[in-house]
Amino acid sequence: MDSRLLPVPTDSEIAAEFRRQGLVPGDLEGLFRRAAASSIDTLGPLGPVTALVADLLNNHPDKAEVLFLFARLFSTPNYAFLDPPVSPAARFFALPPDDAVDRVSRLPDALLADIVSRLPVKDAARTVALSRRWRGVWRSAPLVLVDADLVPDTSVLSTVVAAHPGPIRCVHLTNSCTVEFHGLLKHCVEHLADKGIQELVLVNRRWPLDFALPATFLGMATLTRLYLALWKFPSTVGLPSATCFPNLRELELCTVLMEGRDLDFILDRSPVLENLCIQGNLLKFHLRLVSQSLQCVRLLGCFVQEIFVVHAPRLEQLIHSEAWIPGGNCSKIKIGHAPKLQLLGFLHPRNHVLELGNTVIKARTMVSPSTMVPTVTFLGMEVHFGVRNDLKMIPSVLRCFPNVMTLHIRSGKTDHSTGKLNLNFWYESGAIECIHWSIKRLDFYDFQGGRSELAFLKFFFETAFVLEEVVIQLATSFTSMEEVHPKLESLGSIQLASEPCSVLVTGCPGSDQEWRLH
Repeated sequence: MDSRLLPVPTDSEIAAEFRRQGLVPGDLEGLFRRAAASSIDTLGPLGPVTALVADLLNNHPDKAEVLFLFARLFSTPNYAFLDPPVSPAARFFALPPDDAVDRVSRLPDALLADIVSRLPVKDAARTVALSRRWRGVWRSAPLVLVDADLVPDTSVLSTVVAAHPGPIRCVHLTNSCTVEFHGLLKHCVEHLADKGIQELVLVNRRWPLDFALPATFLGMATLTRLYLALWKFPSTVGLPSATCFPNLRELELCTVLMEGRDLDFILDRSPVLENLCIQGNLLKFHLRLVSQSLQCVRLLGCFVQEIFVVHAPRLEQLIHSEAWIPGGNCSKIKIGHAPKLQLLGFLHPRNHVLELGNTVIKARTMVSPSTMVPTVTFLGMEVHFGVRNDLKMIPSVLRCFPNVMTLHIRSGKTDHSTGKLNLNFWYESGAIECIHWSIKRLDFYDFQGGRSELAFLKFFFETAFVLEEVVIQLATSFTSMEEVHPKLESLGSIQLASEPCSVLVTGCPGSDQEWRLH
């Protein structure tokens, strides 16, 4: 993946967008509270998002975290784009500098076309001037168009697309979708659809974020990979039932304003879809997975009211991370038929309701074959170790996944502790099969040095008989290893149940500090 930063909207651009939505710029918290008191119908597509953030401000204990969410979602988006199949550094020479014989031109047409399709579009188009042999090569090669290769003259995009007869292998537009380009978008999309586009990356460069993609976009039946960011998805209401994406294998939607019914429409009509990623969608929606092809589903920073895996025989990975849940609500994860599911995360005892085999998993739930998912080998959980009810859920959840080999625990920050649980609690909870006999690696993120964290780690070290490796990553509140030594002294004297076992303590991300616990 090639990580590039989208441009950060300036203060004046953000202020102009707020005015366009009928809002008065200023203090963000005051802004959202005023918006909550008004009719969200007057705010257009951003109204439901604004109302949701206002609700989070009213109910979330960490208001700074909510405001950071807004800033990250709209002001400083940072997404990883698909790598284009060309290299900006690529250069093409018909004659090697030390050889007077033009051997490249003697290659078969199909091979020449493949070579040209891997060049930046400017260099690819210039090959027509090499000789008569090359005149038709560019037009016969599948078009690869990356607007970054045309900067600053991105105005020729529509001309290039119109001039090439197709097929179009891929188009990456991450720098040119400005307000000025919006007027040309409809015609450009029509050309792409007519010429059999396979891979499309389309990022709205500037505000407004509620600019809708043209309905003709839904006619791209040849797409295999689609990446959209910062758009409003076109409505699917009234579309012919025959509309479908028969070749779409990869779909990624980042901060795309989209109704749940439109998402259902796309999923129902993508029979070979393998990878689905939705990032930064705060509009409440339900996700119902019925697919013979899906292998990986990632939901990052989304408000999903329910994820119901009804029938997904090929699903291997299900990730719901950085979930944003309004106060008093939970997101239900219900797993039905998923016989190949191997990776599941990040389960949050407070924000997620886990349902297996028609049984809602609670503290002290007695496991049975119908409430176990034996195929999962990689499990991620987020736990607030200062919240007693969170801790009481851990044994019940872990017993549902008896064959986990890698366990990721993220320690959440707690503003108001509701009681700590000591080592006796874990031993009195009874046997946890995956800890005893299957977990080989434990990754513990954001360790804060609390007593409940230490009690959990002691229990783990003393009862995990096949454990091979532990990595404890410190929270950002620690500024040095010396600061954490007193917190971990009690762990150093523990007799590990599994020998040999490596225990590594590392600094926060970006730090090169590490300490091996013996």
